[in-house]
Amino acid sequence: MDADVIVIGAGICGALVADRLAATGVKVLMLEAGPRIDREHAVVQFFNAAIKVPECAYPNTAYAPHPRSEDPDFYYVQSGPDKFKSTYVRQVGGTTWHWLGTCLRLVPDDFRLATRFRRGVDWPIDYSTLEPWYGRAEDAIGVAGDSSADLGSPRSSPYPMPGIAPSYLDATVAKAFEGSGFDVRATPQGRNSVVRDERPPCCGNSSCIPVCPIQAKYDATVHVARAMRGGARLLAQCVVHRIEIGRDGNVAAIRYKRPDGSDHPATAKVYVLAAHAIEIPKLLLMSRGPNAPNGVANSSGQVGRNLMDHPIQLSWALNASPVYPYRGPFSTSGVEHTRGGDWRAMRPAFRIEIGNDGWSWPTGAPASDAHALAMKGLRGAALQKALHDRTARQIRFATLTEQLPDADNRVTPDPVERDALGLPRPRIAYRIDDYTKEGLAEARRIHAQLFERLNATEIGHKTDEDFQGAGHVMGTARMGADGKHAVVDANLRTFDHPNLFIEGSAVFPTGGAANPTLTIAALALRSVAAIRAALTA
Repeated sequence: MDADVIVIGAGICGALVADRLAATGVKVLMLEAGPRIDREHAVVQFFNAAIKVPECAYPNTAYAPHPRSEDPDFYYVQSGPDKFKSTYVRQVGGTTWHWLGTCLRLVPDDFRLATRFRRGVDWPIDYSTLEPWYGRAEDAIGVAGDSSADLGSPRSSPYPMPGIAPSYLDATVAKAFEGSGFDVRATPQGRNSVVRDERPPCCGNSSCIPVCPIQAKYDATVHVARAMRGGARLLAQCVVHRIEIGRDGNVAAIRYKRPDGSDHPATAKVYVLAAHAIEIPKLLLMSRGPNAPNGVANSSGQVGRNLMDHPIQLSWALNASPVYPYRGPFSTSGVEHTRGGDWRAMRPAFRIEIGNDGWSWPTGAPASDAHALAMKGLRGAALQKALHDRTARQIRFATLTEQLPDADNRVTPDPVERDALGLPRPRIAYRIDDYTKEGLAEARRIHAQLFERLNATEIGHKTDEDFQGAGHVMGTARMGADGKHAVVDANLRTFDHPNLFIEGSAVFPTGGAANPTLTIAALALRSVAAIRAALTA
């Protein structure tokens, strides 16, 4: 197999790059570790799942296993001291199959954390450099939002669609928050509010995580299909396990395994690694060889380091009156102005997501409520009435908290544990530091204050030790101004290998508090010109 460009990974960044390159006549081959997904089958699998976690709608194959939310030790080999709790899936379309759809931009200070607050590191680009690409990413994904809303990120172009209507729950919370200093704003989302791109508008199935049954919510299969219409080839069930480096420092070939264990080569002029922030460093470090003794793209020693997430403070309560969750997407509004401020020198940025999904996340409701009520002796109509009353009044807040890069938070190939193909499982060393814990504590304080304004009861808070994963896996192959301290440059080209590019949230030097997908897409679109230029270098 050969091509002009081989793209490893068919998630959002791989699909966008493949689409843009194929549209200009570039010969593109996409290799995806996991299978293709049938939407109808995924919906049925979700419906039948006993444990309804984000991955439950999708096959967990032996040849390309993925982690599971209910068991942080299932695929990861955890070395602590804290458990890394965020997950992903390996399949055509990647984790956008079960993302929430939140499309927030980073704020300008996120790009200059060291300069402004003496924390973390600065990005090699600033907000103004990426701003026009944010607009193009919003258009490519199809983001619904309020263009007049101030979310802390200046914009030069409108959203392509009107915003998704806030829920009744949002309106109730917003009214209670008046005068508190915490302003509720509608969340820009990668889902249709009108018919667009031959996809229907959101009709409120309330199953965004793990699967939108009608594809109103964007997922990367949209651009996989578009890339293939433009001439790109896609091979699913191809697990790339080695990158071979030539004497000239360029990538000479890659090797991939099929589910039957057979091993195959593929060659190209340029290689784009878009395989997620856990699998990317694992592959780079697995590919040690005579011309890459420390692993591919790792002369800096930064590959696999600086693993970040947005640790979540989860809190929940029973409102005094019905707010009727489960109508619309899982979240349609939040508090965003907490993502910027001088206090970031002392504690992290965060955003408060207002949930439309009752207590399903923190307590397993409504099934857990039905069990508890039945144990109290309720049966029949009395049980049904009590369950309806509780479900209608449930509110939850999830505060996504900034985490600083830490070289000791890292991903490496485990030297012992193997998957069904004999490849190393990812070994993860991870901890949340006092800076992040300050943010979690502040979030609990704010949540309690806001619940008081709602006259809520039965208030619950997760503790520091039981922080939640956001599914926002960042770092591990960061960008920077020079090859001594970073893996890729501002165009996402590796410093060590001129024909190798790395895409996705692995390249984030810091994570801010915004959900990362829109920034992933903007960086991917911006990198296409450099990839195309590398073909003629």
